[in-house]
Amino acid sequence: MSVQHHAFFHEATSTITYLVWDEQTKDAAVIDPVLDYEPKSATVSTVSANAVMTYAAERGLKLRYVLETHAHADHLSAADHIRKTTGAKVVIGDHIGQVQAHFAPIFDADDVTPDGSVFDRLVADGDELQLGESTIGVMHTPGHTAACVTYLIDGSAFVGDTLFMPDYGTARTDFPGGDATTLYRSIQRILSLPPQTKIFVGHDYLPEGRKSFAWETTVADERARNVHVHEGVSEAEFVQRRQARDATLAPPVLILPSLQVNIRAGALPPPAADGKVFLRLPVKVV
Repeated sequence: MSVQHHAFFHEATSTITYLVWDEQTKDAAVIDPVLDYEPKSATVSTVSANAVMTYAAERGLKLRYVLETHAHADHLSAADHIRKTTGAKVVIGDHIGQVQAHFAPIFDADDVTPDGSVFDRLVADGDELQLGESTIGVMHTPGHTAACVTYLIDGSAFVGDTLFMPDYGTARTDFPGGDATTLYRSIQRILSLPPQTKIFVGHDYLPEGRKSFAWETTVADERARNVHVHEGVSEAEFVQRRQARDATLAPPVLILPSLQVNIRAGALPPPAADGKVFLRLPVKVV
């Protein structure tokens, strides 16, 4: 196999970051890196992202891309830190402008132009990126958000939050731009890939009955065992179940800090006149 990968599990957010690389050229890409954030003290650090870069440097890998599957609502992205450190280009789906247009006003983020220009490359369905002698394919898989993409690399699909392990199910669809019908149809595209295709998920939350974290499955396993969308589940059945489950879910703990950073490609908001950086907390009065 010409492409190798290594997974980094971020325990605080249950996020899996992937480092993938072409063996011949040592060109590498990071998928969904995490910027550490401690909410009680509003402390940001780059420990997790630095660990990924150290692993790459020790193996002589050259980071070419940071691949974002979407604008995450459950963790802050370290894309900008990696870009500034290595020169890697930050890549995201070309519908990101819709996400920015919704959230920038909420955070009074006047510095964010809702056209994706803060990212280095916007990719659409069917696009390809070269990683050394290997190719990264792009599949637009909206439903969780409007801008979600799956990256196809050497017989593997890196699906972000669209699908989880079979015993946990699928992404929520109650965020702005999310839609259960759209998610079902995106998942069917993923499940139409060859059955031996490896699927690498963006998070793992331990369901009842499982004690160890996992993040690798296959198209065949998802078709056979996914608790929300296995073979035989109709679109109407999925939509009803997904919407009913979404109605019971609280917002992610880090949704407010995450989104205002992630619509900026992982950069913190511009500093105030005194050099201090502030995250905004819009207050809802009921």
